[in-house]
Amino acid sequence: MYTTLYIIGFALAWGYYTALKSRKSIHMLQQNSYRNERYFKWINEHSRRVFTTRELLPLLSIFLFIYGTKLNAVLAFISFYLLLSILKDKEVEKKPLTVTPRVKRLFVTTALLYATVFLISVYFTGFKKAEVTFVVAVLTLSSYLNYHIISLVNKINLPIEKRINQKYINEASRIVRSIPRLRVVGVTGSYGKTSVKHILHTVLTSKYHALMTPESYNTPLGVTITIRNMLKPIHEVFIAEMGAKQEGDIKEICDLVDQKYGIVTAVGPQHLETFKSIETIKKTKFEIIETLPPDGVGFVNCDDQNSISYSIKNKVKIVYFGIDNELADVRALNINYGADGATFDIVIKDGQSSQFTSKLLGKHNIYNILAAVAVGLEMGISLEKMASAVKKAKPVKHRLELKKRDGDVTIIDDSFNSNPTGSKMAIEVLGSMPGKKILVTPGMIELGEKEFELNKAFGEHAGKVCDYIILVGKKQTTPIQEGLKAVEFNDKNLYIAIDLNDAIAHLNQVVEKGSFVLFENDLPDTFNE
Repeated sequence: MYTTLYIIGFALAWGYYTALKSRKSIHMLQQNSYRNERYFKWINEHSRRVFTTRELLPLLSIFLFIYGTKLNAVLAFISFYLLLSILKDKEVEKKPLTVTPRVKRLFVTTALLYATVFLISVYFTGFKKAEVTFVVAVLTLSSYLNYHIISLVNKINLPIEKRINQKYINEASRIVRSIPRLRVVGVTGSYGKTSVKHILHTVLTSKYHALMTPESYNTPLGVTITIRNMLKPIHEVFIAEMGAKQEGDIKEICDLVDQKYGIVTAVGPQHLETFKSIETIKKTKFEIIETLPPDGVGFVNCDDQNSISYSIKNKVKIVYFGIDNELADVRALNINYGADGATFDIVIKDGQSSQFTSKLLGKHNIYNILAAVAVGLEMGISLEKMASAVKKAKPVKHRLELKKRDGDVTIIDDSFNSNPTGSKMAIEVLGSMPGKKILVTPGMIELGEKEFELNKAFGEHAGKVCDYIILVGKKQTTPIQEGLKAVEFNDKNLYIAIDLNDAIAHLNQVVEKGSFVLFENDLPDTFNE
């Protein structure tokens, strides 16, 4: 009877702690897109968080099994795991774990695997005092290596996930093709695609029943979910945002939605850690145009050197939009910026023109509007009608979104993500504001070998514009600090915060009435130092 109670005590204490750790491990796997190669990279970069010495404390109970009583040894093992559960770090999650069906399947497989390890170790030892040391060692080490166990579980589940995903993708593809008059617009680019999607939706709904992928549903599964849950026969246009982190990602979505129109907003050094080179990024982004049918239309930013330098492989109609390049088919001229947005003229190559007013901040949003207007023209919407729609367009959340705070302080929220071009434009927007200019940022990520260089350049640019800068994370922001030194930014106006909470607390001390505060980027939990 006592042996049974001991076994139950072992299982509950060890199992509870291991379940808590498994939740954290699966959360990190989810934030790394369920890709083991990215997950392993995160593990290597955060080894101190992944492997903590205190998790080996239960091994000390082995000495009690050898030199003490079985009861005391069992109680020690249970106490160690209860203590570890109490002392487990309680981090504030910026993006909580989303309990999807896939996550549930990961939990089930993890539980079955750990249960198997426990039962086999108990069965072969009989839980006898002389052999329980083996059980203690196996259980402790399997919990200690939990992050690697989760990667194994992910690999075990992969064939099942692929079959389930393909079933849903095939169903979504049938739905798209079952609506004969549906026209699909694909939107991709290294930056600007979400904003273009929202502006385009605003423009097209002035004439058509249009549906867009919500939030950042820009993966094959995200687009699939949108189609299965939201696309109806009443819709005339479907706008699909398409994201990519490696070659072939865009083509996979294109094969699903069979787009007639494809927009490339711009091409830049995003996700270089997986793409490796700007040439691979170009090739991947232009999959959206190279998969168009013969009567399809591509839309390309002709002010973006990376885009116009790419040689498109198929012969479809290309509409160029831009500001500086005189060859643009759709061009913005006479631009005037202000704290409340911009006014400008959109001129078409055939001579048509109309004045536009927008609440959206920054030059990059002019490009986003031009892309949407170019598509609208192809779909037969007049410039005047689109000007009225653009005037109503609102900023996408966390993308240069203006927010008023108590004390006459204006927040410029650009925290969704950051890239070299977008961050520079955000600083320019901050620089155009009339009050004290404060920047809060952890810098940019996933820029591969150029990450240090690009963040240093960002620091140099910010140092010339900002009155006060708060950097989040000492190690992460080292290149920005170097950039600030290069332009001799005053150290008295620089604060390096431990985390975002520390940054906010310090901001409240230095902010003044009439200040403008730019929040540039907000790193996910995987980048916590």
